[in-house]
Amino acid sequence: MDETATATSNSNEIDAPTSRKIYKGGCFCGNVTYQVIGPPILSAYCHCTLCQRVNASPFILSVHFPAASFSWSHAAPHESNMDPYAIHHKPWKVRWRCKNCGSVVASNNTKLDKWSIWGAQLERDSAGRIIGWDEVKPTAHIFYDTRLVDVADDLGKWTGYENESERIG
Repeated sequence: MDETATATSNSNEIDAPTSRKIYKGGCFCGNVTYQVIGPPILSAYCHCTLCQRVNASPFILSVHFPAASFSWSHAAPHESNMDPYAIHHKPWKVRWRCKNCGSVVASNNTKLDKWSIWGAQLERDSAGRIIGWDEVKPTAHIFYDTRLVDVADDLGKWTGYENESERIG
């Protein structure tokens, strides 16, 4: 990816690039956009029942970043383009969706101080490939015990988060 974050010592000085990549993404219609800086802390295919129901899909590519790495990049006021919502039994996890196209774009987990984005919504190149794929490609299947389909690949299959739960495949 061409873009990198830069470190600054004050507002008028730009130091050498830190080599932390900038990933851009957004909703289907483009009204809600974001960027995240740096490597993900988790990238996995999520098979949890919440992701299945919210996205109407058997699983999604969920990519997690520290909260400080995430920012909205569409025009302010940001809330004018999107709606927040939380599920009653997880009020600390707020999801954001576009008011225009309805796409769920990101989730903010205040309990763990991180943002989750959906990998399929990341910016793509002219051939349709996700830009920076090698850095954000999944390393596991999580919540695989609630899967709707079996996936035959070499990635680890976990009952919860990778390396924090039982490995079942």
